[in-house]
Amino acid sequence: MSAHELTPKFHPELTPGIEELEAQERRLALPRFTHDDAWALGSLLVRLARERQAPVAVDIHRGGQQLFHAALPGSTPDNDAWIGRKRRVVERYGASSYLVGARFRAKGTTFEESSRLDPDVYAAHGGSFPIRVEGAGVIGAVTVSGLPQLQDHRFVVAALEEFLGLDLD
Repeated sequence: MSAHELTPKFHPELTPGIEELEAQERRLALPRFTHDDAWALGSLLVRLARERQAPVAVDIHRGGQQLFHAALPGSTPDNDAWIGRKRRVVERYGASSYLVGARFRAKGTTFEESSRLDPDVYAAHGGSFPIRVEGAGVIGAVTVSGLPQLQDHRFVVAALEEFLGLDLD
């Protein structure tokens, strides 16, 4: 996979289905996740964002602790607020923020209408992905904000694929 190609196996106009989103989460489980891994993954996301001139903020949390944060040119404080709202969805549901939103849409409703959660605190919009460690489950979240929600989601997925050395071409 080319570092420049953030959406290698998707067509921009196609929205992934729930099965595909769930498969991504299974495929992108990590063998471990240390402070050094957070730095490496965060640095990879920043490098990819700079190459694409993407106006994003990047955040990695593990066990309630922020291990990495970067705000690139063009990002704003609103991106930090979105990061927190999307990350809380991952922490609560144990699934990507995009998948959680898709599950509500598949039921003919929206997260905002049916979750009974404060939309100022939670947002089921794409861009936050669970850090799932084999044998331990979800231990944190990696989050990007600044692009349309599906692009935020795909950005994180592509970075995790590269981080894990997966060749999906």
